[in-house]
Amino acid sequence: MIVGAVTDIGKIRDINQDFMFVGDVESFPLYIVADGMGGHNAGEVASNMAVHIIKKVFIDNIKRLKDKENIKRTIEEAISQANKKIYLESKKVLKYAGMGTTITLAYIFNNNIYIGHVGDSRAYFATGEKIYQITDDHSLVNELIKNGSITPEEAINHPQKNLITRAVGTSSEIQLDFYMLDYKSDDILIICSDGLSNMLSDGDIMKLIKSESDVDKACNKLISVANDNGGRDNITVIAIKF
Repeated sequence: MIVGAVTDIGKIRDINQDFMFVGDVESFPLYIVADGMGGHNAGEVASNMAVHIIKKVFIDNIKRLKDKENIKRTIEEAISQANKKIYLESKKVLKYAGMGTTITLAYIFNNNIYIGHVGDSRAYFATGEKIYQITDDHSLVNELIKNGSITPEEAINHPQKNLITRAVGTSSEIQLDFYMLDYKSDDILIICSDGLSNMLSDGDIMKLIKSESDVDKACNKLISVANDNGGRDNITVIAIKF
């Protein structure tokens, strides 16, 4: 596996509330993108807390990450712990009230990709000449698309595009989505915050990620084009080429 990872403040935001983690390809293949939300620096606090808590849970359970059920259980436990601790911190510290974060993570084991997901950060899978979105956005706009209230085209510039319906740390309980897929040589997994996916079409992401053999350069190209297109949010992307 070859990994590229870049995060950028974008053109509009005062601080970068995205946070990511890139594990070791051989010994600890864990990859996380968190997009924080909240006033002042609360979003930054939430995303930072989530990534560090999740990483610690995985490290504490490293010996049991040998099969689907234990990996799934660890993903659930990690996100649950992050949710509980962020929620309690938001209740304890007034300036952190209401803070939360998206989480999209991947753990790679034995030719399988295991994904845990909450919010509207995304995981994409590029295989051959096609790209598809693995995760389902937990957002108001996506709910409106699914119930037929608006079209995908209308969603692009919808005034409530940034409202998410599920986030880590905003309530005492959390529900996550879990996915598992296999991969073959030259497939690419992409994990990104909505600062990327709101600025580029899926086709553009596919074109740019395939434009460089060096995935780190490809990630930098994605960031650059997202900024050229407006850079209205923080932008984070991790790409894993198998």
